[in-house]
Amino acid sequence: MNVTITNLVKSYPARRATDDVSLTVEEGEFLVLVGPSGCGKTTLLRMVAGLETPDSGRISIGGRDVTRVPARERGLSMVFQSYAVFPHMRVRDNIGFGLTMKKVEKSEWQRRVREAAELLDLTDVLDRFPAQLSGGQRQRVAVARAIVVDAAVLLMDEPLSNLDALLRLQFRAELKRIVGRLGTTTLYVTHDQAEAMSLGDRVAVMRDGRIAQLGAPLDVYDRPSERFVGGFLGAPPMNFFPAVVSGGRLRVGDVTLPGPAGLTSWDGRDVLVGVRAEHITAGDGSEAVVEVAEPTGATVLLTTRWAGHELKVSTGPGFPAKSGDPVRLTLPPAALRFFDPETGLALDLAAPVTAR
Repeated sequence: MNVTITNLVKSYPARRATDDVSLTVEEGEFLVLVGPSGCGKTTLLRMVAGLETPDSGRISIGGRDVTRVPARERGLSMVFQSYAVFPHMRVRDNIGFGLTMKKVEKSEWQRRVREAAELLDLTDVLDRFPAQLSGGQRQRVAVARAIVVDAAVLLMDEPLSNLDALLRLQFRAELKRIVGRLGTTTLYVTHDQAEAMSLGDRVAVMRDGRIAQLGAPLDVYDRPSERFVGGFLGAPPMNFFPAVVSGGRLRVGDVTLPGPAGLTSWDGRDVLVGVRAEHITAGDGSEAVVEVAEPTGATVLLTTRWAGHELKVSTGPGFPAKSGDPVRLTLPPAALRFFDPETGLALDLAAPVTAR
């Protein structure tokens, strides 16, 4: 089933948590809500779940209006940030809890619990209590409990945030495999950009109760709709610096850069330029100075001072640089993105503007 959210508003005394949000999660889609703390993503998820009531707007699941329908009647399953497993129950009873509440016949109960346990590699621990499990196993129990009831829609609220970095990486891959195999419509909340990029068929980047951009992960990453999106997605985030368009080129302090085709129509305009660290080439081009070099194994991340601005540059492993070293940087014209310096919104080269 699909999930359709229309003009959803939810306010609290101190802030508006969601501000006229509209969104559709297509049938079988894995859609990720991502954004900083307080942006409204969890509130939005909780309203879909029926745990919060919107002030206005509409929520429908499979074409059925569920805006005022109790949570238990919406046909949803939810995985919370905390494991939320029952400590006094063995794993098999935790997994089958929803089936028990529905009074599913015993043989069917056993079959479905066994299938969920096999899917999540829990068959060897079915008779253990949660205290006897690792954090990753407990989270798998929570996911198994959610999927065993064959809900039409699966909701997940930062389910990996309590795991350490290695477990998070491992379980992320498992989760993508499991949900892909089930084909369940899934709405997933996270503040982790890597999770959002790797898991989602589409990502919705939220800010201040609104959706700043919605699209395929790589599209949103490569062509952010506004400075906030470029600055939020990516590690390191997108570099930004002001420039003036002059004769189809970009003037940044004492440095002049070649611009992409079509830039001549913006002659005399002030722009904000964005470029990703991995798109900058070190070794040729205009002069810069290395302030910090951070070897990460696969890359060396350089923090440089270029044309009076800080630029993060991602180089290959073993790049010979240390603090204070000179380096030359090339910023390919095709990799540059342009934003309005005042509004932060992306500018389109196909829509010429007059100089200001």
